Amino acid sequence: MNAAQTSTIEGRLPQPRRGRTAVPVLAADEAVAVARDLAAELAIGSAERDADRVLPSSEIDRLSSSGLLAITVPAAHGGADLPVSVVAEVFRLLATGDPSIAQIPHSHFVYVNALRHRADPAQQEFFFGEVLAGKRFGNAQSEVGSKHVRDHATTLHPAGPGRWRLEGTKGYATGALFADWIPVLAHLGTLPDGSAGPLHVAWVERTAPGVIVIDDWNGMGQRTTASGTVRLESVEVPEDRIMGYHLTFEGPQTYGAFAQVLHAALDAGIARAAITDAAEFVTTKSRPYPDAGVERAAEDPLVVHAFGEMELAVRGAEALVAEAARAVDRADADLSAETAAHASLAVAAARAATTQASVDAGSRLFEVAGTRSALDSLNLNRHWRNARTHTLHDPAAWKVQHLGRWAVDGTLPPSHGQL
Repeated sequence: MNAAQTSTIEGRLPQPRRGRTAVPVLAADEAVAVARDLAAELAIGSAERDADRVLPSSEIDRLSSSGLLAITVPAAHGGADLPVSVVAEVFRLLATGDPSIAQIPHSHFVYVNALRHRADPAQQEFFFGEVLAGKRFGNAQSEVGSKHVRDHATTLHPAGPGRWRLEGTKGYATGALFADWIPVLAHLGTLPDGSAGPLHVAWVERTAPGVIVIDDWNGMGQRTTASGTVRLESVEVPEDRIMGYHLTFEGPQTYGAFAQVLHAALDAGIARAAITDAAEFVTTKSRPYPDAGVERAAEDPLVVHAFGEMELAVRGAEALVAEAARAVDRADADLSAETAAHASLAVAAARAATTQASVDAGSRLFEVAGTRSALDSLNLNRHWRNARTHTLHDPAAWKVQHLGRWAVDGTLPPSHGQL
């Protein structure tokens, strides 16, 4: 990409909002009701946004002003402090309306969670205040071309007393384009032996000098998440905007399980949306197959049976998401290596089930709806594209592997961000 292209792309980026207008602090039932209503609104233009890759700037502003992005702020800082079971249901509901919009704030919630566990009191007071004021967090975590997903080259270099200089390039930076603050995962300096220092999170404003957010995401699905690239060129970071990350996985934790159950909820929402659209099509547009001897396609016993199989799979996946979220809540209430491991196993089951259910529902939609449903103008294929793209986030097969090891000989799963 040349400089002219970069400039053009950056010019399209939504600009962060200023001021500290407070958002509503929602109770659990209110959060679910708001998410359900907002999902219905988002569903209206979801197909068109996907088809034309219209970035959902106004929709994300609507999500922010609803108060949903503040539901996990601790009560001690004025937030609702809602349990994971409610957060997962909010994600599932939003994904039934538009899974791209549901994915955009995923990292926002993950880093609010990181603040709870790794930030110092002053950092918590400031950043939780930002969330309650309606500000959004993005992410600059993964790197393209690294050895593996947990391999990072981005580094904070000393730049004088109390100051650091951030250098690196991040990919798959979902949420960064719409963010006010971008938490960046980076090594803090170098050790005496020349190896990279421990991982930390550097909090940088999206408009800070040297922060370049590039809208270059071109995935076949989740097309409007704008999960593009973030370049960090000599970004100055004060010491009080850096918090530890390297100790996160050294003891019992649900940090990874929390992040993963939200992914599972998102896939469950995609699966439910696929069935909903398939049913609407079959009951209003499909013609019956002559051999069925029925007046309506919705009365064809083979179609009904296929819907029954899809409903069974999706209900099972939804139930596993709900149970996984409750398992994380139970672990948080009584954290130990055992409770954290059981939460991770419950989430692994949910992720494996929602992966299968969402991909299958997105594909079987066409089996039950018939030839006409394949018209590109209808864009029903977005459900499969979204499911297939999002479920590649990390391999479901490894979730099954860890479940199998537990079932065979009681081996606890590893403690990291993917479980």
